[in-house]
Amino acid sequence: MKRAAVIGAGIGGLALAIRLQSAGVDTTLIEAREKPGGRAYFWERDGFTFDAGPTVITAPEALAELWRISGHDMAEDVKLKPVTPFYRLSWPDGVAFDYSNDDAQLGAAIAQLNPEDVAGYAKFLEYSAGVYEEGYVKLGTVAFLDFKTMIAAAPSLMKYQAWRSVYSMVSSFVKNEKLRQALSFHTLLVGGNPMKTSSIYALIHKLERDGGVWWAEGGTNKLVSGMVRHFERLGGVLRLGDPVTAIDTLGDRVTGIQTASGFAMEVDAVASNADVVHSYRDLLKTSRSSQRTAKALVNKRFSPSLFVVHFGVKGEFPNIPHHSILFGPRYQGLLGDIYDHGVLSEDFSLYLHHPSASDPAMAPEGHSTFYALAPVPHLGKFPADWDELGPILEERILAEVQRRLIPDLKERIVTKFSYAPSDFKADLAAHLGSAFSLEPLLTQSAWFRTHNRDDAISNLYFVGAGTHPGAGIPGVVGSAKATAALMLGDGR
Repeated sequence: MKRAAVIGAGIGGLALAIRLQSAGVDTTLIEAREKPGGRAYFWERDGFTFDAGPTVITAPEALAELWRISGHDMAEDVKLKPVTPFYRLSWPDGVAFDYSNDDAQLGAAIAQLNPEDVAGYAKFLEYSAGVYEEGYVKLGTVAFLDFKTMIAAAPSLMKYQAWRSVYSMVSSFVKNEKLRQALSFHTLLVGGNPMKTSSIYALIHKLERDGGVWWAEGGTNKLVSGMVRHFERLGGVLRLGDPVTAIDTLGDRVTGIQTASGFAMEVDAVASNADVVHSYRDLLKTSRSSQRTAKALVNKRFSPSLFVVHFGVKGEFPNIPHHSILFGPRYQGLLGDIYDHGVLSEDFSLYLHHPSASDPAMAPEGHSTFYALAPVPHLGKFPADWDELGPILEERILAEVQRRLIPDLKERIVTKFSYAPSDFKADLAAHLGSAFSLEPLLTQSAWFRTHNRDDAISNLYFVGAGTHPGAGIPGVVGSAKATAALMLGDGR
């Protein structure tokens, strides 16, 4: 392979493009929007910098490897800073729980919730370490192209009771309901319902404990720009603001791509970091096998969407940490409303991002940058008019942040705007406005997920949240490693 095109400059697409260019493949990365990043987009307004997300950076070694494979150091382009606590979790009754990898602090926090759960947590950590080894270290960067690979992994999946949910498994170790929520919410960060997502995803806990939680100085957008700088340093070409409109095929081979501007190029291979339904249904219209795949894909379960309120405020808030989870009065019931019933509930849980806590430069002097994120049903379950509903939900979310954390919030707001499911669909061509692509159920993981290489078109590949291993920065960077191995001939 001498020449490749990668569609979509999200973190997964960038990671794959870097790997290909590092291996000597002439790689062109094509992005529809005017900025790279995909879901890791950003805005600058009134002196504030707002990251769209993702904002929780874990597995820094997986990122550093993207530079190391060509003899470079990530520190040339990106400065990572540790975040502690990882998260502050709080409930409506005023109970708060700081979650970190400081054993003494964490043990004391668990004992305060329930002394009997200290021993149970130790057993959960042992379990998490086991699924981390099997699910992330051994399988996180390996493509599942045939069912035989899935069968080979089955004994480990059975050993760790992968058919059980994360919440169910956590509950077998600890009894306090708040601690059960604290140890199971992580699947929400990759689009999974803790009540249904496979217990294998408990590996996230071990991933964070070992590797820590990090912040890219200047925002996640600086991780993206650093990746772009490294890719271009290696000789890669990035085209911005030019959506790919077609992937050309001849028989069972990709021959090239076309874009909205009229640009066209012939290639030896194409990898798509775009939404998997969009890729198959819209970009591969002339391929019969792809249209069959698209019909099968739309019948799968997709992760929910998000409603995000970005706001810049007067004042500084040293008592509000970088990452907070504000649980609502319900957990299981709320998740059922979002994932199953398609109901926009009166209550909600929020992830509050406060980057100014780690990096004052994200806001003008004496000011702070925030966003509050609420999971909401995707457009297939809740086809609302978000132009009408958005301002109402924005007001409710800001009122909750004011009630629980910043009593005079509304008087302090300098600038604000929201991002809704309809924006995910419009800006990212995300099927149903899903924020994380396919829901990470056991029956939609590994071989059951979109394959890293298409079954019928031998030089068509996929990278990012919709393929194995899934969403989140470690997931999409892992998918890039798996897909690059296939494209470079080192995989199966």
